[in-house]
Amino acid sequence: MAKVELKQPIVSEIKELLDGAETAVVVDYRGITVAQDTELRKKLREAGVSYKVYKNTMIRFAAQGTAFEALGPNLEGPTAIAVSKTDATAPARILAEFAKTAPALEIKGGVVEGVYYDAKGMEKIAGIPSREILLGKLLGSIQSPITNFARVLKQIADGQSAEA
Repeated sequence: MAKVELKQPIVSEIKELLDGAETAVVVDYRGITVAQDTELRKKLREAGVSYKVYKNTMIRFAAQGTAFEALGPNLEGPTAIAVSKTDATAPARILAEFAKTAPALEIKGGVVEGVYYDAKGMEKIAGIPSREILLGKLLGSIQSPITNFARVLKQIADGQSAEA
């Protein structure tokens, strides 16, 4: 079997992984221990993020003609790719948080919702809370109607204007 025939299933696997993905982040994982790698993979899996090590040439072939082609300059040295189809910030957030305890893990760059970001850009994206946290903050900031009604009644009972 020719080398090309052996590589084609891997390229297809990566294409499928990237198809419909909101985010792909590439990292240099040199220097992390097996225990650290296992812990990182668990955190990513729990967040619904796919994380795998591929040869750089396979990622390049799979990304051709897509927004993820912009990752090309980052595909040097040992590369792992974290991909999310549901949460645009999860890969960057989890990888950046994990890198605090495993400084050998280095985010090289990523594509988020079709836009390429270098390592510094990915740092900023890592600071964005998840969609669930943002929605929770929004909903938490909205006063419920009954609470507002009770506040107005209390003001009236205390002799204050209801508009205060």
